[in-house]
Amino acid sequence: MNFSSEFAKQLLQIKAIKLNPQNPFTWASGIKSPVYCDNRIVLSFPEVRKMVIKGLVALSAEFPAFDVVAGVATAGIPHGALLANELEKPFVYIRNKAKAHGRKNLIEGYLEANKKVLVVEDLISTGGSCLKAVEAIEHNDCEVVGVTALFSYGFERAEQAFKAANCSFKTISNYDKLIQEAVEAEYISAADLESLKQWRKDPENWLVSKNT
Repeated sequence: MNFSSEFAKQLLQIKAIKLNPQNPFTWASGIKSPVYCDNRIVLSFPEVRKMVIKGLVALSAEFPAFDVVAGVATAGIPHGALLANELEKPFVYIRNKAKAHGRKNLIEGYLEANKKVLVVEDLISTGGSCLKAVEAIEHNDCEVVGVTALFSYGFERAEQAFKAANCSFKTISNYDKLIQEAVEAEYISAADLESLKQWRKDPENWLVSKNT
């Protein structure tokens, strides 16, 4: 088993990712989803946390050289900080919007201009929050070498959004590895597998088509 598959297996075992095609979760966007990912749970499991560090370090080596690690608030902050500590590099984080008081910062920490930055997120779904963070860093006269994260749903819209932004991203594991491990571990049935594949193709209309 490769590292990506093993990590997906661990996410399932610690229930950082839950699969429930029969009783879908509701995302903040209103989308009905058979899967829910909360990578903050990883932080409570030291051995899995070590896997995160190992995975992010390996992925970071695949990007051009960088000076600073930046976490995306809020869930990307701890993972980014872990990576920065392991690499002995400066760390900053990007808010989803500027503070309404004080210095009204959007970027927290010390980020000089003309630095090369690797952005760390916990999860990539549509890519929207990540790319807003990338834009904030670029507005600070820095260059983003890419984005790394623990997990990606593999949505086509995310692929297109990152492509349009001319920004590459890499993740430790992904949706394909997850459902493969879920079947092998008998978390889900073969029928559920097909439903999970259909959801990824068209998440907005999945529940409608599922019930017709």
